[in-house]
Amino acid sequence: MSSSTEAAGIFILPNGTFIVEVIIFGLVLLIMWRVILPPIQKALGERQDMLDRQVEESREASEKAVAAQERYHAALAEARTESGRIRDEARAEGQATLDEMRGVAHTEANAVLQRGTEQLAAQRATASRELQGQIGGLGVALAGRVLGTDLTGQASAATVSRLLGELEVDV
Repeated sequence: MSSSTEAAGIFILPNGTFIVEVIIFGLVLLIMWRVILPPIQKALGERQDMLDRQVEESREASEKAVAAQERYHAALAEARTESGRIRDEARAEGQATLDEMRGVAHTEANAVLQRGTEQLAAQRATASRELQGQIGGLGVALAGRVLGTDLTGQASAATVSRLLGELEVDV
């Protein structure tokens, strides 16, 4: 065997084609590393950045939603408190108005009662005076009939009126 055939049959020793293929493979890798890989990495980086931004925006949006819900609940609680306060104020105003109206009605009723009492006292005094005058005259006329004399004089009428006045004071 010759040395060239021996070299061709030995697996460990590479031949020229293999070396050229390895060099071409290295060049292809280098070209891919320098030309093709950077835009792919750039696109993947942009996509990762976009996903990170979306995750951050989603987190911020959920925080804002939680904050908005808390503000909503706080506003709702405040509105309930305010409505309770307004309701209590309305009740107090209604009660004050009712008390005021009752006071006015009580005052008016007392005034009417006082006027009625005064009118009754005046009517009683008037009726008493009229009756005194009539009873005095009737008493003198009756006494005159019983005695058979005319007692219509001024002195007898004054006596009867005095006696009736004393009776009224005793009553």
